[in-house]
Amino acid sequence: MNDSLGTPQHGGAVPGHARRGPGRPRSEQARRAVLKASMELLQQGGLRAMTTDQIASRSGVSKATIYKWWPNKYAVAAEAFLTQMFAESPDSDTGSAYEDFRIAVRGMVRFYASPSGRVFAQLVAESQSDPVVAAELRDHLIGSRRALVRAIWARGVDRGELRADVDPEVAIDLLFGPAIYRLIAGHAPLDEAAADEIVRTAMRGLAG
Repeated sequence: MNDSLGTPQHGGAVPGHARRGPGRPRSEQARRAVLKASMELLQQGGLRAMTTDQIASRSGVSKATIYKWWPNKYAVAAEAFLTQMFAESPDSDTGSAYEDFRIAVRGMVRFYASPSGRVFAQLVAESQSDPVVAAELRDHLIGSRRALVRAIWARGVDRGELRADVDPEVAIDLLFGPAIYRLIAGHAPLDEAAADEIVRTAMRGLAG
């Protein structure tokens, strides 16, 4: 695989955070510059075309520093996508699991329907043939998003809104799987009306 440091396929890092070696902590300003530059490059040329040299040039952060914080360009892309996903679809904690899920799925649909979503689909496609990309996608990006949704689920179960006998992992798939299926297959709309219908339909079987 190009642009990789040959890191292990399965890292032990906290989901959503790049693996870092010993040394000084990351500068938040530099981190944001790298992620902003990466997202711009991804939208302009796509995942395969983006290189670490380009990220360094555009962000003003040295290539050596980037490699100290992220093992490869796919890890940078995963964190860039994750940052945007959390901005689009935060944990609102409205006091209603139904409303929290509706807001979260709407946010995911907005992301998938955007130019960033089309590039994200490239990352998903790349993960099917590259185990390192698959690990970055699963362990950092998807893992972090699912952790957020588990928190919504747990609150709903505690309040008696959701069925305690349902496997939360299956429930998450029911709620969020249709959106990514529509992104990949392109067979149906990705809009707020679709998001609302997905949540409404899923909750018929999940509500307590």
